[in-house]
Amino acid sequence: MTLVWRLFRRPAYLSSSSAFTLQRQQYAYPMTILARQGSGATEKRAADKKTTLPPIIPPKISPIEPKYSQCKEDDTASTASWSKWPPTKTDTKKASTQRLSRENVESYMFKHFFDYIKNYEKLLEKNFPSAMKVYRTYVDGVMDFYNDMKAYLKIVRIVNNSSMGLKALNRKELELYMQMPRDMMKVAPSLFFVALPVVGYVAMPLIFAFPQQCLCSHFWTLQQRAEFQQAALKKRLKNNKPVLRILQSKLKNAKKHENHEELQQVLGMLGSGFHPNVELLLNVKDIFSEPPYDLYSLSGKHLNLLCQLHGVPTLLFKTYHLWEHAFLVHNMDQAILREGHVHNMHPDDIRRSCYIRGLNPINLSTEEMTTWLRNWIKISTSLEEQHISMFLYLPVLLGYNHPNNWHLIYDDS
Repeated sequence: MTLVWRLFRRPAYLSSSSAFTLQRQQYAYPMTILARQGSGATEKRAADKKTTLPPIIPPKISPIEPKYSQCKEDDTASTASWSKWPPTKTDTKKASTQRLSRENVESYMFKHFFDYIKNYEKLLEKNFPSAMKVYRTYVDGVMDFYNDMKAYLKIVRIVNNSSMGLKALNRKELELYMQMPRDMMKVAPSLFFVALPVVGYVAMPLIFAFPQQCLCSHFWTLQQRAEFQQAALKKRLKNNKPVLRILQSKLKNAKKHENHEELQQVLGMLGSGFHPNVELLLNVKDIFSEPPYDLYSLSGKHLNLLCQLHGVPTLLFKTYHLWEHAFLVHNMDQAILREGHVHNMHPDDIRRSCYIRGLNPINLSTEEMTTWLRNWIKISTSLEEQHISMFLYLPVLLGYNHPNNWHLIYDDS
């Protein structure tokens, strides 16, 4: 068996490709050599068979296929393009330069467009100064009104959600809480008509022709604010004398009250051109908690005069509006105490507080306004809910004979 295996086994050197492979193929297998000799096969016949093979004909080149030179150029181009990856700094700089140039063109166009708009506005201001002034006042007023309305809604949420109620607000928030509903009711019809497509062009000139009646302070100029504020205060102060006459006429109905003589002294001083001091006024506060001076015992004419004195709406629910106004101003006085009293307030805030309480602050020094406001706050913070009618009479009790109020009412110059 070993002999048979050795006769048919392939030599190991034939598995490797070498120059001697063809020369040794005839000695590859001993049994094969014997078989070839027996059958008469020779190397010459094998060589003759190889020479008789048909020749290899190369395929024809189609005209559609690219030529070798073109393919070589394409391969060279693709190789060159891939050889540039990653891009060099020069290529990156070139691309960024193109991008920046495009952005510069866009910014240039926008800049010149906005410059054109600004120049157009200047042209309108030059040719139509009055119209542009009204337009700017209206736009600024809408923005101020919108901001105050947002602040008012925020304050309402605070009052409704806080357990402290109005005491959770500071003085400025209380002033806005009191004034904003009146401004919204006053300006709502004007804003409605201005927003209409065709009517707005006719309504806006008419509205700005009567800004005091149709618009609120957000749409007024500084000069208009000063003029209209003085006019409104003058209209309010004209009710001082009728209110004092009603207080004097009801004095005889309070003879049984223990503070009757003191109130008679107070009213006599006011009629004589003097002002009672704070202590005397606080001594008569209890008489205002009972008829005929308490809030719920007042006649319709008396309520109407008090509403006009405080600038409160007089159409419906007069008693409620007066009570609400007194309650809000009373909370403002308490807020001033919490914030450090009057001397910590800005002069403009002191002046505004005097307007709200019925004193003309024009040509008054800061010390004079501070002294008057201190007396008001001292009385206000000493009153309780049953003395609310006395709070409504304070503009008369503290400001009836003030020289600035008399000057505003009776001086026509």
